[in-house]
This record gives sequence, C-alpha cells and structure tokens, in this order.
Amino acid sequence: MLRASRLVGTLLITLTVMAVTAAPSRAAGLELRLGGFFPRADSNLFRDDSELYTVEKDDWRGVAGGAEFAWSLGERWELGVHLDGYGRRVDTEYRDFERESGRPITQTLKLTSAPLGFTVRFVPGGRHRLTPYVGAGADVVFYEYEEFGDFIDFEDDDLPVIADDFISRGAFPGAHVVAGLRVPVSHDFSITGEARYLWARGNMADDFRGNRLDLSGPSATIGVHLNF
Repeated sequence: MLRASRLVGTLLITLTVMAVTAAPSRAAGLELRLGGFFPRADSNLFRDDSELYTVEKDDWRGVAGGAEFAWSLGERWELGVHLDGYGRRVDTEYRDFERESGRPITQTLKLTSAPLGFTVRFVPGGRHRLTPYVGAGADVVFYEYEEFGDFIDFEDDDLPVIADDFISRGAFPGAHVVAGLRVPVSHDFSITGEARYLWARGNMADDFRGNRLDLSGPSATIGVHLNF
C-alpha cells in the first residue's frame, strides 16, 4: 500500500495547490449522487474468470454512487473533490468441472472500487440556471477483489476440491471526463444528471499478483446539488 499512499499524497498536494492559487474562491456546493457503473472489464483477470467460471463481462455492472464538494473558481469554473464507490458480487461455478456427484463447484467473486479525485468543470450557465456542464479530472482508484468458496487444486493430479479465499487490495491512478446537467428547483437546490467515463487499469497485488485489473468504463448517475 506504499504506492497507494504516495498517490494519495500527490493528489492531496495537487488539490491544495489548486485551491490556494484559485483564491479568492468560495464554496460552491455539495453533491450526492447514485446510479450505475458499467466496467469495461477488458483485462486478463476478467478474461480468465470468464473462461473458468460462469461469469460474463455484463455481470460486473453494478450500483455506484458518491459525494463531491466543489469550490467556485469564478462565474464559469468549478473545482470539485469527490469520493465515489462501486461494488458487485457474482455467484459462479466452474464451466467445465463438477463434483463426482454431479453437483456444481461453486464460488463467489467480489469486486469493490473507490475513486478519490478531483474534477475541473466548465459551467457556462452559472449556479442558478438550467446548466449543462463538462469537465475532466484525475483519480486514485482503490480496489479490493476477492474470490471465495470451493476451488479445484489444478497442481494436484487428483484435482481435489478445497475451500479457500483469495484476495487482492491496492490502488492505481486514473483519469475521467464528465458531462452533465443541473436543473434548479430552488435558489439553493438542484437535481443533477451526469455521465462519466473513467480510465483506470493497473497491476494487481497479493494473491492475484501478475494479473491486470481493468476498472475503466462509463457510469451514469442522478443526484442532488446543494448550493452554499
């Protein structure tokens, strides 16, 4: 986790410098959002899983949400700091193997991720109007991937089935672009809709060392934005 700590430190330093150099700035608002994330799942980990277990790429689609605090950098620009989260659990079984009794050999795959980062937005309509916006930013993407249940020991010629648990935790850098719309309900409250695309992939650690994890993909959320 040393590398992850360095990434977080670099991100926080960057945010601090941006906030200081943007002064005088003022708090713009807090946004809470919820929606779905659709991982591209294009790496050897997911391909190996699909070959071995009854899981497809689409099975990794799941609920995502988060919170963001933003500062106004002027009439048309904002700097937002966000923490988002996604999680998905998939129950599977081996495609080509079963127990001597004919029963399936089952296991569970579990993936969670939490992008921590910032977004610079261009907001041409101001804070209190029907406002489309676009933006871009960077992230540190924390992840945890786990497989637990019953597994075949392929290193043993007898192919015994044993209960086990494999896990990997870590973090790697990412980047994203966003486009959205704010619909004002009152002077201090808006409904928001946002589409985001995240680029994030990196090497896994621990029990899955040697694998690549692809957490890139689009997300879509709706939420509420509170102006201060």
